[in-house]
Amino acid sequence: MPLLKNGALVDDPWLPVGDDTPLPPGGAVVLSFARWQAERDALLPRHAPLGVRFRNHERVEDLRPDVRRWQLIALEFPKFTDGRAYTQARLLRERFGFAGELRATGQVLPDQLLLMQRCGFDAFEIAPGTPLAAWKRAIESFSVFYQPAADGRAPVNSLRRVLGSRP
Repeated sequence: MPLLKNGALVDDPWLPVGDDTPLPPGGAVVLSFARWQAERDALLPRHAPLGVRFRNHERVEDLRPDVRRWQLIALEFPKFTDGRAYTQARLLRERFGFAGELRATGQVLPDQLLLMQRCGFDAFEIAPGTPLAAWKRAIESFSVFYQPAADGRAPVNSLRRVLGSRP
């Protein structure tokens, strides 16, 4: 799958590894959360970057004890109408302090990109053949927001105070 980060298509440095596939000795790998749970003790001493794939029907609270161990958490959107990963993303960023890459996977659409960013996603697996122009339009569609969110952008009312205080 093509990977969109910072408004550009980039090469994905992460290798997805199935539950029954042996881990390579080095390199960045992404495992299922089920595999992490089953092999946690054996994976803890691993020095290579580690990420987990997390399904949206799983309890996000189960990630909390190990959230600082991963450099990537991939959250699943199995259907574009299923928004549970939005909540998971906000919890990971705002309550659990996850600072690594938060990736949206599955049915990720340009129309939802801006909201996904506001919830804390910073990488998006997009369907092959999707025109990059549609994604760029989605990124550039709004420049200010009324609500504070997980992306750290200042809401417009705080910008007004800053701009209004200038001589």
